[in-house]
Amino acid sequence: MHVAVMGAGHAGLVTGAGLSDLGLLATCVDINEGKVRQLTEGKLPIFEPGLEELVRRNTQAGRLRFSADIPAAIKNSLVIFIAVGTNAGPDGAADLSQVWSAADSIADHMDDDKIVVIRSTVPVGTAAQMRERINSRLKRPVEFDVASNPEFLREGSAVEDFFHPDRIVIGSSSRWAVGVIRDIYRHLYLIETPFVITTPETAELIKYAANSFLALKISFANELANLCDAMGPSTDVHVVIGALGLDRRIGPKFLHPGPGFGGSCLPKDARAFCSMARKFGMNLRTIEAAVAVNDEQLLVFIAKLREGLGSLADKTVAVLGLAFKPNTNDIRESRAVKICEALLAEDCNLQVFDPVAAAPGSLALDGERFKQCANPYDAVGGADALVVATEWNEFRVLDLAKLKEHMRGDLLVDARNTFDLAKALEAGFRYYGIGRR
Repeated sequence: MHVAVMGAGHAGLVTGAGLSDLGLLATCVDINEGKVRQLTEGKLPIFEPGLEELVRRNTQAGRLRFSADIPAAIKNSLVIFIAVGTNAGPDGAADLSQVWSAADSIADHMDDDKIVVIRSTVPVGTAAQMRERINSRLKRPVEFDVASNPEFLREGSAVEDFFHPDRIVIGSSSRWAVGVIRDIYRHLYLIETPFVITTPETAELIKYAANSFLALKISFANELANLCDAMGPSTDVHVVIGALGLDRRIGPKFLHPGPGFGGSCLPKDARAFCSMARKFGMNLRTIEAAVAVNDEQLLVFIAKLREGLGSLADKTVAVLGLAFKPNTNDIRESRAVKICEALLAEDCNLQVFDPVAAAPGSLALDGERFKQCANPYDAVGGADALVVATEWNEFRVLDLAKLKEHMRGDLLVDARNTFDLAKALEAGFRYYGIGRR
């Protein structure tokens, strides 16, 4: 079966490579010819564990190709997956301009039966609107269906998530479309992956509900950590959330205190979910509160630095981490980047290290006060304070005594509770974590 994936970003690239590994002939198409050329040469624009090998294996086998020829990809494919970005607009609502552009291209070049599958995160009702939009642009009558098949790919674990998903959600009223999509994922069905077959509207809602609930868990963990800080050293947030996670009704995942949630999904999807609900006359107060807590959480760590250093002006701060989470180079909505921006606004001098992520222009352009370093020990050289902003595993095994020796000061603000508290104190640091002392 030939399939096309429109959009060669994170979700589109993982989807295309994953489908080709399931035995399909997949073409990832993108309007960015430079990106297509880069991918054709075997150079990936994103860092994702396992993805480079997956792409290499399937391009060499002839099952995966990349193209900027959208008309040809549409004409040659039975199933067309839309996996383009849906960034947040000024009011928080999802910007569907790329989705509609993809739908228009499909309508303009579709000349036989097709199934259009929306992988992008979209508001409820988008699949129905897309069907009407495509139908209105068709040059001649063609049988087609629009289905919702939201992706649940975590950056840093996307390849694993594609091949071992918690569930496959298919939203369609067409038995033909459901049958074809189930056949595409038949190998996952054989490993007993649960399949949820529902309406397009319910499938669209599932995606927003899942991401927003994860945002709730993170903000809840952060409020617990802040409460533990306020109560004093007799309380430890890690013991609290460890006990909560042992409750099977709650589970341990995403109960991790820190500077808040970031990335390309949770912040925009939580806001878009609230915006969508308001159109139906509803205020999602729990989700709105989670977003508010997340926005305010950044200030907690700036306050810890002020408490430890006094005035931040002209102080040198080392920051470990730029990516919004480990195992990715994605800095979109990164809390680490936001910490850096807040410190620059306080007239700090920053020395930063991240294993794979590059600094955005908002930071890198400030060459006098911002320096991206080659390793963690260079980053802490002469620093008054150290901030751990992303919980890369390699940071956990750093030599704390050596870090301290390279520094001028002794303040360690561990925004991710990465280090062992007793070892940090033994190395001579004044340690400020979150929810533990």
